[in-house]
Amino acid sequence: MLVLITYDVNTEDSAGRRRLRLISKQCVNYGQRVQNSVFECLLDAGQAKMLQGKLVALMDKDKDSIRFYYLGKKYNTKIEHFGIKESYEPEGVLMV
Repeated sequence: MLVLITYDVNTEDSAGRRRLRLISKQCVNYGQRVQNSVFECLLDAGQAKMLQGKLVALMDKDKDSIRFYYLGKKYNTKIEHFGIKESYEPEGVLMV
């Protein structure tokens, strides 16, 4: 299923900037950054819960927020993209 993850981390102090880096690194490990604090992740249910647990453990619940949108397996019909950045195909070929 495709999971859209968005986060807003308070970066007024060094601890917040560190949390931002750590949350971003976890998201990069599981998906594709589509905007500064927005990731599209192709995950199964177990991976989604594991990532959710990691991110919630990293955040400061009094200062930060993280949102998970579960778009399911038929996500292609739920996404429209406009603008300069080209869209990518989550299930397409990845060349390294």
